[in-house]
Amino acid sequence: MSADRNGFNRALEVMARLRGPDGCPWDREQDHNTLKPYIIEEAYEVLEAIDSGDAEKLCEELGDLLLQVIFHCQLAEEKGLFDVFEVAGKLADKMIERHPHVFGDEMAHTTREVLKNWEVSKRKVRSDKGESNGVPSILDGVPAAMPALQRSERLQNKAARVGFDWPDSAGAAQKIEEEWRELKAAVEGGDQTAIEAEMGDFLFAAVNYSRKLGISAESSARSSIDRFISRFHRIESQLHARGLSPEDVPLEELDRLWDEAKKHGAQNPE
Repeated sequence: MSADRNGFNRALEVMARLRGPDGCPWDREQDHNTLKPYIIEEAYEVLEAIDSGDAEKLCEELGDLLLQVIFHCQLAEEKGLFDVFEVAGKLADKMIERHPHVFGDEMAHTTREVLKNWEVSKRKVRSDKGESNGVPSILDGVPAAMPALQRSERLQNKAARVGFDWPDSAGAAQKIEEEWRELKAAVEGGDQTAIEAEMGDFLFAAVNYSRKLGISAESSARSSIDRFISRFHRIESQLHARGLSPEDVPLEELDRLWDEAKKHGAQNPE
């Protein structure tokens, strides 16, 4: 841990210099819209660093994500809208407001009670600000651009916080079976619109079951993707050693190599 507490102010000074008259041409050309892809990219790189378990890498990637926050605050300050200190102050106010069991007189003895109070508080704030369309909803506030599996889990968690949830994983498991039957029936019927709808319901139910098992569907899917890539790369390497590519061999051979890759992964987990 560093004893130097000046790093944050130094970062602000560097950002202001980059945007100044004698600063960097690229940085001076940016605005809130042009920076949007980078804040998403940096957030995903933070996730990768967390998955890697490398603290040094996580520190670096969090810095890159912080850069995006500082950059947006610098742009806003130049327009006289707000600065990074106002952002931090509003964050502190929000944390205090959302934790009345710590900073106020309310009581919350369990995580479930804390999360329920949090959702009720956020709904009230959105209603007071007129941010809700019609009746304020517990489901408000989940970004529509969030990856679908992650968004499904967030919405399910929000509903669960106010009691709309299966009492255990068994009910969620039965729901998967029900949605699987409906999906198969839609496939047999040949209605593409119905198939798409039922596939969505099936995936949503799978996310719910994953949530009830304490597993992040998004993280689980990402891990599965990583395993697929690793196994397929192994197949390609083995074929390359024989002067071949995947398109040069029949499916039966690809299946055999795939099974070998799975066994190799099971025997040599990363």
